[in-house]
Amino acid sequence: MSNANRKLELLAPAGSLEAATAAVEAGANAIYLGGKMFGARHYAPNFDDETLAGVVRYAHVRGVSVYITVNTLVDNSEIPALVSYLRFLYEIGVDAILVQDVGVASIAAKVVPHMPLHASTQMTIHNLAGVEFLAKQGFTRVVLAREVSLNDIKYICRHSPIEIETFVHGALCICYSGQCLMSSMIGGRSGNRGQCAQPCRLPYSLVGSEGELLKPEDAGEYLLSPKDLCTLDLLPQLIEAGVTSFKLEGRMKRPEYVAIAVDTYRQAIDRYLASPSTYSVLPNEVKDLAQSFNRGFTSAYLLKNEGPDMMSDRRPNNRGVHIGRVTGYDAQSRLAIIKLEAPLSVGDIIECWVKVGGRVNITVTSLMISGRDVEAAEAGNEVAIPVQSSVKLNDRVFKTFDIRLTTKARSFFAEGDGRRKIGVAVSVTAHKGQPLLVTFQDETGFCGQAVTAFITEAARNRPLDDTVVAKQVGRLGNTAFSLHSLTADIEPGVMVPVSEINDARRRAVEALEQARLEAFSRPPLPVKPAVLLPERSSDRKSRTRPELSVNVDTVEKAEVALQQGADIILFGGETYSHHPITTEDYRQVVAAARRCNKRVVLTTPRIVKEWQTPLLKKTLELFAELAPDSIGVTNIGTIEIAKQITNLPLVGDFPLNIFNVAAVNFYAEHGLVGMTLSPELTFTQIADLTDRVPVTLECLVHGRLPLMTSEHCIVGSRLGGRACGSCKATCEQRQYWLRDRKGERFPVVTDQFGRMHILNAKELSLLPHVAQFGRIGVNVLRIEAKAEEPKRLGHIVSLYRRLLELEAEPSNELLDQISSLEHENITRGHYFRGVLKD
Repeated sequence: MSNANRKLELLAPAGSLEAATAAVEAGANAIYLGGKMFGARHYAPNFDDETLAGVVRYAHVRGVSVYITVNTLVDNSEIPALVSYLRFLYEIGVDAILVQDVGVASIAAKVVPHMPLHASTQMTIHNLAGVEFLAKQGFTRVVLAREVSLNDIKYICRHSPIEIETFVHGALCICYSGQCLMSSMIGGRSGNRGQCAQPCRLPYSLVGSEGELLKPEDAGEYLLSPKDLCTLDLLPQLIEAGVTSFKLEGRMKRPEYVAIAVDTYRQAIDRYLASPSTYSVLPNEVKDLAQSFNRGFTSAYLLKNEGPDMMSDRRPNNRGVHIGRVTGYDAQSRLAIIKLEAPLSVGDIIECWVKVGGRVNITVTSLMISGRDVEAAEAGNEVAIPVQSSVKLNDRVFKTFDIRLTTKARSFFAEGDGRRKIGVAVSVTAHKGQPLLVTFQDETGFCGQAVTAFITEAARNRPLDDTVVAKQVGRLGNTAFSLHSLTADIEPGVMVPVSEINDARRRAVEALEQARLEAFSRPPLPVKPAVLLPERSSDRKSRTRPELSVNVDTVEKAEVALQQGADIILFGGETYSHHPITTEDYRQVVAAARRCNKRVVLTTPRIVKEWQTPLLKKTLELFAELAPDSIGVTNIGTIEIAKQITNLPLVGDFPLNIFNVAAVNFYAEHGLVGMTLSPELTFTQIADLTDRVPVTLECLVHGRLPLMTSEHCIVGSRLGGRACGSCKATCEQRQYWLRDRKGERFPVVTDQFGRMHILNAKELSLLPHVAQFGRIGVNVLRIEAKAEEPKRLGHIVSLYRRLLELEAEPSNELLDQISSLEHENITRGHYFRGVLKD
């Protein structure tokens, strides 16, 4: 998008009314928030409809845009409520909605066609092709994945036809957003439904095949917990790269955090725009941000893959700011002596990191310097404070709550006059025999005017003068405005009651507010929306038994699967075998499938960064030459690229998060002839889908599902010396697992691109329920076998083949084989429990 047409936006989170006020008053150009439905922060306070409408009005009067998160996957049963909600958001003047689900986007395009659409980071858009695809679907903005580098951001911005938004501060996910199933599969709380339980912030151990602990001596146990993003020093590069919107994370954070983050980034952006050549980060800015909340700061992947330097492996929550060390402790008086390296005040909260016993939290109720009580002490002083628990010499001290900074932060959202004011020019005309005329005009030209019913008359005692007028029209404390200038045309000797002036001022302000609000107005909606949920029809269900597909990453596994009865082979994309897939591998798999008269789908990687795009194009050209039955696509960008290179049929994989009939129809309209449904659906939800759509639908039935996909590799980071792009490829030498607090072991594998995939500790198995898929009209059952050994894979495929061929109940012998294969470490996934929560 052209920089000449770009207006920079500082976008702030608002998880509560106080946070929304803090964001606006501190200088945000836009805020993003969620209602009570369909938002990706289910556990934030969020807003009911009435409060939401009030926030929109409050923000719009002050020239601030409001974006609403509608960025969860939506069930068919929720579509009527979604339609009503979208209409409500449109009617109250919301400026855009953020969406993850392409089904939601397609519904919004029909129900609220003039509502701008922003692609949430949950859509996992990480390349230009993905941006271009969404631009063609009417999206006006894309929030890029946090894994996109600064160079790629620059490239995407330079060529993008729509706005680009990127995160600049706040918490990071270790997994690509929208691709994480860990919370969902191990705890039933889906990140795709706004209910993430943050298992990435829990302790894990990296272990080998015998359960032995594998980590450097200085490593912590929070192996999946990243530091927080901070980009103050990179703002110039991001601005010059062409980013439109600079997004602060934090809808689950306190309003004080929002106030400090917005105020800091507002001042930094304005300082750069005013004088790019002299821009620098001020020392207090990083300190204030860290004091408000930090796990340590990182630039994440913007400049490079930082490896272990990106991780907060010793503490997954706020660590505060280091302010000194304990230099003495008197057990009798329970006084700790601390040598300060930063200021400390009464009312602050500190934490001593003791060598034995973890952390000691202390509220500073008094401070003494040389036996003298003080309210505050500066760096360099040695202070005595009362403590309830013993501390040790040289224990580090961190300030986790700063009373002075908190007081400053609360001033942004405290009840009162407000800090963000719009200057107005006021004119007052008072002529004898005429009404009083009061006009308010803001700096952008909007006007509000009021005329009194009272007719100006001759004064008996005190004639009206400029001083009285200025005092009364300047009483704007609880409004969005401040008096910038006053022009008074007052005929000498006239009188107007103060009450009339005040009433005219109030009505002029209301008229000006309304004029400013009308700038956000849109055309009215049609009375009756389109029908969006196709009728159910049992005729749509397949009357033939489901076919069996197997997803593999080696020629050997493909041949085994074909020999044991697979109907379809999926081959390609990521491989866990530590050997890149070659052209000859593709040729051999296609040939093997043809010999068996079976179908073959050549697949593409889940993640395709810009540097991989040329390789993807060459691979797709090879696929066009080999002519498989179809090509498997796993992200939106690959759909765009594949359609430019080949006319072969496309099938969509489960990372596309296909959850409802609208999503199925969306992808069908864009050329996908088959789709793998989300593994978060239940049998009941799937039956409702197959009743409504005529396309081929596939379900995952067996294997260790990938729960996380990450650019951060734990094995390389901890054991392979992976930093600044180097790695000893330790992952190729043995197998690794993450062990959680309950003793569950999650396989950790690395693909040919150096990305880490964490697989489920439990193996998905639907062997006892194969017949159910046929009864509800599923066309294809899929075995995920990239992490499987060939011999065991053959046994698994054989069992599914036999079950699919059954015309009667399975024999005892077959049931025994199923029982022997299904060890205790298996799961039925979400087919019976699902992720829908009240």
